[in-house]
Amino acid sequence: MHCPFCGHVETKVTDSRLAGEGDQIRRRRECLACGERFTTFEAPELVMPSVIKSDRRREAFDAAKLRSGMEKALEKRPVAREAIDTAVSRIAHRLRTLGEREIGSGALGELVMEELRQLDEVAYVRFASVYRHFEDIEAFHEEISKLRAARVPQAPRRRKGGAAPAAQRQQLSLLPAEPPPEDGGGKGQH
Repeated sequence: MHCPFCGHVETKVTDSRLAGEGDQIRRRRECLACGERFTTFEAPELVMPSVIKSDRRREAFDAAKLRSGMEKALEKRPVAREAIDTAVSRIAHRLRTLGEREIGSGALGELVMEELRQLDEVAYVRFASVYRHFEDIEAFHEEISKLRAARVPQAPRRRKGGAAPAAQRQQLSLLPAEPPPEDGGGKGQH
């Protein structure tokens, strides 16, 4: 690295440490010609694929646009912001690990729907209705049927009042506990 003070081409690293949240390396350097010290930061350059739109235009991947679309589908749904951030991060990670320079908007939409299916079924159907251009109630019905068929069986849900259905409630025994032994078992008897 060139010295920012004198332009000399040789510098030596005197100290290296993690910086930020562990996604950068901070290096202290010293110029071998003038002796001045300076700090540099090193971070990986992660290239995201371009998104090929349905009209064949290409756009740079935009995580903020992705988040915005997911938030629209999740509007007024009980999903924490952290869960949305995690889902966006998972999608971005999957795009990076594909190693492709481009991805079709259809494939990206499928990744979004996969994440939304895990976060909230209503948001998933909302997104799918726009993404897949649902034209009638039958399309909604088909998608909901697929969603139900793919569901993992869960424990029964509680009613609004918090009580489980009658058949699911734990019952206490109505019989008295065992009577104490009649051998006198008191103190002073040997």
